[in-house]
Amino acid sequence: MVKRLKMWNDKRYHSLNYFLREKFKEKVYKISLDAGFSCPNRDGTLNGTGCIFCSERGSGDFAGDRNFSIQKQFDDISYMMEKKWKSGKYIPYFQAYTNTYAEPAVLREKYQEAISQEGVVALSIATRPDCLDREVLDVLSEFSGKVYTFVELGLQTVSDKTGRMINRGYDLPVFEEAVRNLRALDIDVVVHVIFGLPGETREDMLNTVKYLSGMDIQGVKFHLLHLMKDTPMVHLYERGKLVFLEMEEYVSLVAESIALLPQQVVIHRTTGDAPRDLLIGPMWSLNKWEVLNAIDDYFRDHDLYQGKNHGETKEYIG
Repeated sequence: MVKRLKMWNDKRYHSLNYFLREKFKEKVYKISLDAGFSCPNRDGTLNGTGCIFCSERGSGDFAGDRNFSIQKQFDDISYMMEKKWKSGKYIPYFQAYTNTYAEPAVLREKYQEAISQEGVVALSIATRPDCLDREVLDVLSEFSGKVYTFVELGLQTVSDKTGRMINRGYDLPVFEEAVRNLRALDIDVVVHVIFGLPGETREDMLNTVKYLSGMDIQGVKFHLLHLMKDTPMVHLYERGKLVFLEMEEYVSLVAESIALLPQQVVIHRTTGDAPRDLLIGPMWSLNKWEVLNAIDDYFRDHDLYQGKNHGETKEYIG
């Protein structure tokens, strides 16, 4: 009898959808919010331009409108989702800019408004590792006691050389301290990684994932570098210092990277989105379902699964 790999339902990796269904016993959706925060890498505290890939909306191009309250943003987005999916629970996702970059009282107010909405089962907060002082950590700990809370940190690359080139604004020890502090509070950490940053080789990108495979983190988000109009990175592209990844390169990088990660790490994303009207390239990224299907095909065609190259085995059935 031919045996087949017992997967995480229909995936060969520990997907966010699988994790949330197991945890909450039903479908759960993210509601992307813009709380009106800024960023120390934008307001002049560190720099006035931000990371060179970051869009005008602080990587919150699909989030709600910051001119509206958290409740209205939540209502508007959840209403649109209910047209497509008739049931499910929600995770307010503070996505745009740096979502711990405010006074503790302001953070409490915004977070509380979000988790008070009907159907909310968790809270997601995207921020910078250098914006987690003790007072902020106390606020996060407080909300972690109310609802399942995870914090998303934008590492992008393990290379401090690349980090300085993209104007990240902090070096690796700052990230490591942030992870330690969050984990000491039993708060889950999700790390953002970008493939295709200027000057990075395939080995550089895989080294970032190898580094993360030994960290006490609970999730990873993989992003393809999107070049968008009116970002500082456009100047590098115009000078020939930015070469886009081909779809086949990206697909293999994601699959090989996931195979390096421990099986308990949740894969929150394998590719991202960029607004069509702002995107300069790579244009193939607009075919999101084609990319997602290609990643699944690569796993099957190369007999890969999450953890395989981390020394872990997966149960076979048949």
